[in-house]
Amino acid sequence: MLQPILLLSLSLGTDPLPWDKAESEHLRNIKQVTKDFVRAGEGYFSPDGKKIIYQAEEKEGGNPFYQIFIQDLETGKATRISPGNGRTTCAYFHPKKPRVIFASSHLDPETKKHQQDEYKQREEDKKAGIRRKYQWDFDPYMDIFETDFNGENRINLTNTKGYDAEGSYNADGSKIVFCSNRDGHLQLYIMDADGKNVKKLTNAPNCYNGGPFFSPDGTKVIFRSDRKEKDRLQLYVINVDGTGEKALTDNDKWIYWAPYWYKDSKHIIYTAADHSDEKARPNYDLYWMNIETKETTRITYAPGSDVLPVFSPDYTKIMWTSNRDGRSPTQLYMADFILPKSVKNNSPTK
Repeated sequence: MLQPILLLSLSLGTDPLPWDKAESEHLRNIKQVTKDFVRAGEGYFSPDGKKIIYQAEEKEGGNPFYQIFIQDLETGKATRISPGNGRTTCAYFHPKKPRVIFASSHLDPETKKHQQDEYKQREEDKKAGIRRKYQWDFDPYMDIFETDFNGENRINLTNTKGYDAEGSYNADGSKIVFCSNRDGHLQLYIMDADGKNVKKLTNAPNCYNGGPFFSPDGTKVIFRSDRKEKDRLQLYVINVDGTGEKALTDNDKWIYWAPYWYKDSKHIIYTAADHSDEKARPNYDLYWMNIETKETTRITYAPGSDVLPVFSPDYTKIMWTSNRDGRSPTQLYMADFILPKSVKNNSPTK
C-alpha cells in the first residue's frame, strides 16, 4: 500500500529543505495522522470531517494484509471494523447514514494459509535483500461489504464470483461505483447502494479499469485504466450513463492514478510519476488538473512517494498516503490545502 520531515525542520529552527518551500505554496500544517501500524494508507473522511477510514497493517495482528480502521481525528483512537483475516481494501463512508463499505476476502477458506505464505515470503525477501515491486492482487474472493461504524451488522453487497472492490458512493448515497471482473475483464459497474440493479459502466476488455469516483454533481465518474499497455495507467472520465468517455492523460512515459474530485466537478487531484527510466525508482507526487483545459499544477515535492489524495468534506484539507523520507512504510498525512491561483480567482461559491 515516516517521518514528518517538514515539521521536524521547523521545530528545530532549521531552514526548510528546497522541497519544503515548493510544497508550502499549496500545503500548510502538514501532519502525520496514523502511527500505530506497520503501514497505513488510502484514507477517506467521514461526512462531518471528524473521522477517517483507511486500511492498515496491525503490528501484532497476525495478518500481514491490510485491515480496515475508523479513526477519530480528535482523540486519535483507531478501531478495526473489518473481520481481521484475509485482505481488505477501498473503504468509504456513506454520505448520509452511519454506514461504511469496504472490500474484503475474509470468506476465502484459505485466508490463514495466504497470510502464512506472505510472512514466509517476506522473510525470504529480507534474507535475500530484495525489495518487492508493488503489485496489486485482484483476489477472486474479494467482495464489497457494508457495516456500521463498529464493524457490526455486516451486509454482503456483492457475491458474484470474482473480484469486486474499489467501491465508493455518489453524493446522495444512492449509488455505488466499483471495479469487477465478473465478466472476465476488470470493468467498472454502478449499482444501487443495496447491491441491486448492477449495470456495466465501461466496456474496454483486456485491460484494468478501476479506482472510480462519482463527481460531486453526480454526472461523471473519474477512473484509471491501462488501455494501451498493461500497468501503464492513465486517467479517464466518463458520464454516469456510459457515454462521453475520454482520456485525460496520454503519456506513455508516465503513470497516472488515484484521481479524486474537487467540489466544482471540474478539477481533480491525482498521483503521477515519470517511468521513462526503467532503472530508476519512480517518485510519485500529487498533482492538480483542470479536466476541461488539462492545465496541471504540481502539489508535492518530497523525496518519498505521495499517493492517493482525497479532500475533506469542506475541501479545505487534503489527506494522502506517503513515505515522505522514501524509505519508511507508508502512513497517512493531512494538510491544509491552498488552491492554485487560477482556481482562487474563479472559486465557486457552492
